[in-house]
Amino acid sequence: MAEDYYGLLGVRRDASQDEIKRAYRRLARELHPDVNPDPETQEKFKEINQAYEVLQDPEKRQMYDLGGDPFAAAGAGPGGFGGFGGAGFPFSEFVDAVFGAAGAGATRGPRSRARRGRNATIRIELDLSECAFGATRELTVDTAVVCPTCSGEGTAPGTHPETCQVCAGRGEISQVRKSFLGQVVTTQACPNCGGYGTVLPRPCPECDGDGRVRTRRTMKVRIPAGVEDGTHIQLAGEGETGPGGGPPGDLFLEVVQRPHPIFERQGDDLHCTLTIPMVAAALGATVPVESLDGPNDVDIRPGSQSGQVIPLYGLGVKHLNGSGRGDLIIHVAVETPTRLDAEQEKLLRELAKLRGEEQPPGKFQPGQQGFFSRLRDAFNGR
Repeated sequence: MAEDYYGLLGVRRDASQDEIKRAYRRLARELHPDVNPDPETQEKFKEINQAYEVLQDPEKRQMYDLGGDPFAAAGAGPGGFGGFGGAGFPFSEFVDAVFGAAGAGATRGPRSRARRGRNATIRIELDLSECAFGATRELTVDTAVVCPTCSGEGTAPGTHPETCQVCAGRGEISQVRKSFLGQVVTTQACPNCGGYGTVLPRPCPECDGDGRVRTRRTMKVRIPAGVEDGTHIQLAGEGETGPGGGPPGDLFLEVVQRPHPIFERQGDDLHCTLTIPMVAAALGATVPVESLDGPNDVDIRPGSQSGQVIPLYGLGVKHLNGSGRGDLIIHVAVETPTRLDAEQEKLLRELAKLRGEEQPPGKFQPGQQGFFSRLRDAFNGR
C-alpha cells in the first residue's frame, strides 16, 4: 500500500478526528472539480476522498495503521469522485464533511412539537378599598389546556407519531446547487413534516393534532394590598398551554382601579375635600369624616381657612412592597352662605359692626394670582 493518507491530507499520524475533518474540508473546497476542472485536480480530489474515507472510520484507520487493506475488511473498494452515492463514500458524508449536515449557519435535528404557550393578559376592575387592602377574586378564564384525549401528543388513541419518510426524522432537507464557488448546500425545513421529523398518521379527533383544546376554567386569585391602576400581576404558569402539550405561558392581571366618589389617590396617599360652614370655621368644631377604615372625628380649629390641610396619618393605602400605609389628606373648604333670612343678615351686620368690617379693605398678598393672571396661564397651558 503506497498511499500515505496522512500525507495526502496534510495531518500527523496522531491527528484527531476533528483535525482530519478540517483538513479534508479545506482540501475538498480547493480541489473540487467545479472549482478546478482539470484532470490532474480531479485525480487528486479522488485521492483525498479515499484518504478521508479511511481515516475518518476508526476501524479502517486502525487496519491502515497496522499495514492491512482497510477496504478488504469492508468488502468494498474505495469511493472516488464518481462514486459519492456508493458504499465507499456516500454523497451525504461529503456534504457533512464539507458543509455540515445542515449547511452553514443552520442547526441540526428536528424541532419539537411541544412549544411554550403564549402569555395572556386580562383586565380586572377593583374598588379603591380592594386596591388598598388586597382581595381574593374568582376569575373565569378562557384558555388552552392539554388535550385530554391525546395528552398533548396530537395523535388519535392507539396511534403515535411516525418518523417522516422524506427527511428520515431529521426535520430538514438539504439542496445542493452549483455556483462559481463550487457546490453550495442549503437547508430548509422538511415540507412533509414541517420540520418536526415526525408525521401524525391519524391526528387526534378532538384537538386536530394540536395537542391542546380551549376550555373555560375558574381560578381564585389573591390580589396583594397596595396595587394601583395599571399594576400588572404575574401568575406564572397560568397562561395558555403550548402547542403539542408544551408548558404553559404566564397569565398577567392588569389592574383597573374604579373611581371613588370621595377620595382621589395620589401614590399611597388619599385626598379629599371637607366643606364646613363659615361659622364652624370661625368658631371651631368637631366634624365626622369618612375613611377607608370607617368614620373618624376631625377637630376643626377656630379660625380655619379654605385651603387648610389636615393630615390623618396612616389612613391611606397600604404600601405594596413594604409595611405601613400612606396618609389621608383632608383639604378644608369654607362655605360662605349665599342666602340669608332677615334675622341672619341682621346678626351678621351687627358682627361686622363689632369687628369694624362694615367697609373692609381688600388684602393682596405677593404670589397670589389675580383673575387675569389665571386666565393668561390657562391659555398658555400652564
